[in-house]
Amino acid sequence: MSDVIRLRRERAHVHTRLLVAGLLSALAAIDASAAPQQSVLKPAGVQAARILDLWNLTLVVCGVVFAAVLLAMFIALLRAQRSDASTAPDSAPDDPTERLARRGVIVASSVSVVLLVGLVAADVLTDRALSMLPVVNPVRIELTGQQWWWQAVYPPDSGQPGFTTANELHIPAGRPIVVALKAGDVIHTFWVPNLHGKKDMLPGIQSTIEFRADKPGVYRGQCAEFCGAEHALMAMLVVAESPDQYSAWRANQAGAAVSSVDALAQRGRQVFERSTCSGCHTVRGTAAQGTLGPDLTHLMSRQTIAAGMFANTQANLLHWIREPDAMKPGTTMPALPLTADDLRAVVAWLETLQ
Repeated sequence: MSDVIRLRRERAHVHTRLLVAGLLSALAAIDASAAPQQSVLKPAGVQAARILDLWNLTLVVCGVVFAAVLLAMFIALLRAQRSDASTAPDSAPDDPTERLARRGVIVASSVSVVLLVGLVAADVLTDRALSMLPVVNPVRIELTGQQWWWQAVYPPDSGQPGFTTANELHIPAGRPIVVALKAGDVIHTFWVPNLHGKKDMLPGIQSTIEFRADKPGVYRGQCAEFCGAEHALMAMLVVAESPDQYSAWRANQAGAAVSSVDALAQRGRQVFERSTCSGCHTVRGTAAQGTLGPDLTHLMSRQTIAAGMFANTQANLLHWIREPDAMKPGTTMPALPLTADDLRAVVAWLETLQ
């Protein structure tokens, strides 16, 4: 019995830590990424605008029906005859008032059916409109949902080489985007509400989602399918920028990590390559070629770390490497047994990965 109580207490403690970490992470992410937008009510693309139109129509129709039902109920309550135990039963045939009420119910039911059919038709038309986005000269991205981060592969495009990044997508505003969705472990769901609706990512099955950002901005997305302990802490950023800014970003991402001449950073690289870090992470141009965790070649070009949860700062990097489970309970990243000097050296080198 004592073991059961202890197990329940441990589970409650873990759930509390997850809740607190999620709240703190969300606040940190907002500060970290210049308040990225995450709202279906502020569409930044034509498809998100279509979804908002459908929502507004549904809200108006359902609101009117709800108000009409309440009004009818109140009228019925006010007109209802009051009786008590001594009141004789009413066995008289239907009077004109009852017949009128019956007709009202029939009319209201018919109107409800018509409205429901109209909503179904609007839903079908919206779905067709979402699938008709022109995809001429698109940017293609392969996005894989992992527990609990996002791996993004940009294939070669217009003579520019391909590369791999994580947790942050950069796209050119005004150009269609085709994202091939995959799941590396369990079911995930890709959702950036400012740009499109939700799309499931199923293990062993590849699907695609097409969207277009019509104006520059930073839009927050997240996994919308429960995928494990860190589901609520699995976020990402989509950065829509001008074509020139996107081209410059892509050219930088395609390159290997630049060697630093700083002695502390060079030592940090050596520590990184000798530790288990190199078995999980890739840093192109170094001996680190792991594939279990995010590609860190241009880590400092990203606004956040830990799948969009924390600002990409020196203090957060130190804390994340030293105590990852304290920042995101349930994470699969192990804490590294580094000395304080080695930890500072590793962070100094990571800060050179621009």
